Amino acid sequence: MPSTEPMLRIEGLSAWYGEAQALRSVDIEVQEGEIVTLVGRNGAGKTTLLRCVTGLHIGRNEGRVSFLSQDVTKQAVHKRTRRGLGYVPDDRGIYATLSVEENLTLPPRVGPEPWSLDRVYETFPRLKERRRFPGTKLSGGEQQMLALARVLRMGARLLLCDEPTEGLSPLIVQQIGDILREVKRQGVTVLLIEQNVHFAATVADRHYLLAEGRVVESLDNDAMKAREGELLQHLGI
Repeated sequence: MPSTEPMLRIEGLSAWYGEAQALRSVDIEVQEGEIVTLVGRNGAGKTTLLRCVTGLHIGRNEGRVSFLSQDVTKQAVHKRTRRGLGYVPDDRGIYATLSVEENLTLPPRVGPEPWSLDRVYETFPRLKERRRFPGTKLSGGEQQMLALARVLRMGARLLLCDEPTEGLSPLIVQQIGDILREVKRQGVTVLLIEQNVHFAATVADRHYLLAEGRVVESLDNDAMKAREGELLQHLGI
């Protein structure tokens, strides 16, 4: 019988930057095989939440983060990575002067289920075409594909993605959506920050709406689509 325990469980998570509180008792669950989005205005605490999950938040935090039924709240970043947590930051974090293939082969394969280079190129055919190109010669969409592929190559089972469509053209946004759906089909779970409500509704199963550091609503995809106009107004878009 498959486990009913969520892949990721966040309980009572609060976080601070100095005296400023960024998260306030956040509870979130992500089931294995889901794509879940965190939706909210800038400053709502979305990036802070991802950084707390990965262990990268440098300020004070309280609460509990469980991944694959293990409490990882106090674990070092590299130990979480070895368990299969993969983080794609909003700046993508690729090595700009290295080629696509060097970006994919240089980082260690530390997670439990690292992708082979052939599997990466099959899922991201554009990267295979551009494998000899340095990061500086890639478009924004290609850089985003490379950032996603590199984390999968390292062995991530859960992808944490911060604004993967920001600044991209509608055509490239559609391609990123296709890739995320394909990654899900191959068994990878995704938690992503996304301000593009329409895009979020095309790729995700469920959505958490954050405001002022709190989860104010949890929506399934049908509710998200029905309230798209209201949510756009809430986000100020």
